[in-house]
Amino acid sequence: MTLVVFLSSLLGSMAIGAPIAFALMFCGIVLMAYMGMFMPQIVAQNMVDGANSFVLLAIPFFILAGELMNAGGLSKRIIDFAITFVGHLRGGLGFVAIIAALIMAALSGSAAADTAALAAILIPMMSKAGYNVPRSAGLIAAGGIIAPVIPPSIAFIIFGVAANVSITQLFLAGIVPGLMMAVALLATWAFVSRRDGVEILPRVSWAERGRATLRAGWALMMPVIILGGIRFGVFTPTEAGVVAAVYAMFVGLFVYRELKFSELYGVFLRAAKTTSVVLFLVAAALVSAWLITSANIPAEIARILEPVLDNQLLLMVLIMVLVFVVGTALDLTPTILILTPVLMPLVRQAGIDPVYFGVLFIMNNCIGLLTPPVGVVLNVVSGVARVPLGRVITGVTPFLLAHLFVLLLLLLFPQLVMTPLSWMRH
Repeated sequence: MTLVVFLSSLLGSMAIGAPIAFALMFCGIVLMAYMGMFMPQIVAQNMVDGANSFVLLAIPFFILAGELMNAGGLSKRIIDFAITFVGHLRGGLGFVAIIAALIMAALSGSAAADTAALAAILIPMMSKAGYNVPRSAGLIAAGGIIAPVIPPSIAFIIFGVAANVSITQLFLAGIVPGLMMAVALLATWAFVSRRDGVEILPRVSWAERGRATLRAGWALMMPVIILGGIRFGVFTPTEAGVVAAVYAMFVGLFVYRELKFSELYGVFLRAAKTTSVVLFLVAAALVSAWLITSANIPAEIARILEPVLDNQLLLMVLIMVLVFVVGTALDLTPTILILTPVLMPLVRQAGIDPVYFGVLFIMNNCIGLLTPPVGVVLNVVSGVARVPLGRVITGVTPFLLAHLFVLLLLLLFPQLVMTPLSWMRH
């Protein structure tokens, strides 16, 4: 009955249009009232305690780093770098989009920000060269969702806090799956674009490639510094966020000189607004998480799933189907915050490695960013590219299937995640 009260209050408040954060607070209050323990100070205390976390400090700094990167010219130079190496291939600008998305994923960890930056620069170029614009928009959207899987990932930070799982290990475990997503997109794009009659960019000399690499050198060093520092224990993921933000600001102001001091206020303001939304969601969700634990809802779900708890693969398949369905209706962060406290006790009870589960859970949630009706990344690319959402959905379909294929491979072969992680731990 407790599970019914939780779901009905949460879904009911969302159905009437309440913002997700308020819906989470409301269902927590309803649960408290149902259990006869309603105390307003519990809500306030859990919200304050939830947001009062050193680990969560990484979120505003990585969001700020993403804003500084786009404003400071780092994104543009990464795209120019990719164009010099693969722009001359048939469908070359599509390969540019994927490679640039992969590099930018290692800088900001924000799917929406990376997608917007790529779409703003590449869609006009692809349209002028004769590319199918809805398919190009779909490709850029599919490339953008690599960002929360490749470290540094804001989604991994939120999951790590909610699930009490090592964020450093999540970062390291996400590298190979993120690369697999990029390879799957490259193969899919090569297949679907092979017959397109598009303008092919001229091949550039190795001297020009060298100059483009030098111009992009400062931007390309950023993921090396962040991931190297985390891997070798120079700084924590939270401190890495600070390093990323300071580095992006220094490069934008003094190296590329595209970021002006007068623009810093606007950059900081945009980052603060995004941060406030994310952290308010986290704080509200931790009220629900505390009540979920107090009401013993995971035990109720465990009783329902008891027949499959001994079969890790079947349990993972059922969970992934659930996450995919929920992801069609909810954004990435709310899905993580709502489902993590419910699912993690089952995962641990079944003996599934929490880091492995976290990687697949986040990847599945990222795929939800490409699925209607919510599809946040779809809406971003639709707005930036000025392509109707329905046409973008058609264009993204082959790339969505490619990501689902990678997810299936990781489900069937967990060693694809765990073996590289074991190498990187040593």
